[in-house]
Amino acid sequence: MKKAIPQALRSGLGVIVVTSLTLLGTPSYAATAAAGAATAAAEVRPGTTVRDDLRTVFDTAGVRGTFALLDVSSKTTTVVDRRRAETPMVPASSFKVPHALVALETGAVKSPDEVIPWDGTPQPYPEWEKDMTMREAVHISNAAAFQVIARRIGLTRERQWLHRLGYGNQQTGTVVDRFWLDGPLKISAVEQTRFMERLAALRLPASRANQRAVQDLILIEKKNGYALYAKSGWQNAPNPGTGWWTGWVERGGRLYTFALNMDIAKDADAAKRATLARQLLYRLNVLPAA
Repeated sequence: MKKAIPQALRSGLGVIVVTSLTLLGTPSYAATAAAGAATAAAEVRPGTTVRDDLRTVFDTAGVRGTFALLDVSSKTTTVVDRRRAETPMVPASSFKVPHALVALETGAVKSPDEVIPWDGTPQPYPEWEKDMTMREAVHISNAAAFQVIARRIGLTRERQWLHRLGYGNQQTGTVVDRFWLDGPLKISAVEQTRFMERLAALRLPASRANQRAVQDLILIEKKNGYALYAKSGWQNAPNPGTGWWTGWVERGGRLYTFALNMDIAKDADAAKRATLARQLLYRLNVLPAA
């Protein structure tokens, strides 16, 4: 294999100490974690429409996958393959979205443009073997850079922030720099849409400034009356595994959050993540015709 990040991978392979103390000027962990959990629990559980006729999008591409779409205005969820849409899976680099927020909130990274030094360990891609900003690390989905960030945050704060954000099953296990790559952290496509809705609306239990900074990190395009935000991931990349593409669309004063995950049986399947998600967003009248 050529020692360079494939274009598909470029597009996205991709907590406080003591509960009685305050976290960087925010309320104590006990209070904020409870508030975050309450916020997640208070989310309106929308009605669900199953559109298994859209499985043909995956079938035509020769892959197995699922898609979940939350129309925030109507509080309705549309899913393709409901069972898989509700099945928790390892988030891989899609976790860079909350991870970047945790990094900023804890002060492990001062700004998206702080340079994260390469720790010198050999990497599967030459482009990972250099110092780069967190912004660049998100864009090329540099797992190694976020492993450095995770070690700065530490396992205790990682675990506490997962609870505070109500993200997935909130499990870190004992390995601070692998839990989102190998597990035990897992999240379903439906859960991803609900997390993205809170981030898009600046309703996570974190500073609005840092939430806006993370939004900016995953802005893909803004044109023709819509804005598209997304981050992809690939568990076990570059080996076969589970691929993600999750984010939201703002269009016509409405907000739609989405998550696609699919099996990646061969490297070439990785490029299909964004393509299939866009097709489904178009078929569901979220994105305009190209």
